[in-house]
Amino acid sequence: MARVISVEAERFPIAGTFTISRGSKTEAEVITCTISQGGHSGRGECVPYTRYGETMEGVRDAIEAMRDRIVSGMDRTALLDAMPAGAGRNAIDCALWDLEAKISGNPVANAIWPAPLHQLETAYTLSLGEPEAMAAQARANAGRPLLKVKIGGDNDIARIRAVRQAAPESRLILDANEGWTDDNIVANFAFAAEQDIALIEQPLPAGRDGILRHIAHPVPVCADESVHEARNLEALVGLYDAVNIKLDKSGGLTAALTLRDRARELGFGVMVGCMVGTSLAMAPAVLLAQGADFVDLDGPLLLARDRVPGLVYQGSLVSPPDRALWG
Repeated sequence: MARVISVEAERFPIAGTFTISRGSKTEAEVITCTISQGGHSGRGECVPYTRYGETMEGVRDAIEAMRDRIVSGMDRTALLDAMPAGAGRNAIDCALWDLEAKISGNPVANAIWPAPLHQLETAYTLSLGEPEAMAAQARANAGRPLLKVKIGGDNDIARIRAVRQAAPESRLILDANEGWTDDNIVANFAFAAEQDIALIEQPLPAGRDGILRHIAHPVPVCADESVHEARNLEALVGLYDAVNIKLDKSGGLTAALTLRDRARELGFGVMVGCMVGTSLAMAPAVLLAQGADFVDLDGPLLLARDRVPGLVYQGSLVSPPDRALWG
């Protein structure tokens, strides 16, 4: 039976403003791919990311270019060869996983995780701002066990100090989004260690991070912008201690599973993260993140409005997705 595919651009308002070292946004712009066959429908959501040269229009066009092949029955393995890693492939891949599960009656979780599924403790992200503003964010969320702190500017030591004082019991991840330099990284690392930081994400620009091989890591360092696919990993040995896997970077759950397993083989810690998207984008990542060292799947917590049904969050605990949502 032939498939039917639809591609829709959607916008979901963010609660307030989300700010990182590269800029601010007030809404999550996502693309949803739905593939239907024989009365069943599978969905996948992606978030085009300008850092990687993606636009809403470009990603939508890339998905549309696959329409004939998808309608003709292209599977996830063929998709890996047909499209490069990125948001468009992610939306199609996750829609195909969901469709397969709906048709077969076999949940995606059964295919990718051998143990019972558990709730996961997710980080909660604090936007970049002046130290006083970040302290206020931290104070409001000081009861959360894990906070992710967006930094990446000239005043980061003051920001780190302010957040730590406001949330003394929380574990903290620092995410510089490539915003540090060779000139300040050693001092920032030392201060992070003093403040009992758990992990530092992507301190330097991807491709200009060679100094990481030659300086001490008093806090574990996690690659984000530097890692997209499994083939990137070997070059990162000795530079990074962990990798942040995001479905929009890897180009879907299929490639992300390969990336996760290869990262473990090479001795990397594993973090599963996200762009700012809805529960539909997070759902496959919640399955991927079972057994991860760090989980950062707080996208829906940052939105003013999520999809219905969505994931269930209890504080910072996120439950596995209901199959009505995905999988």
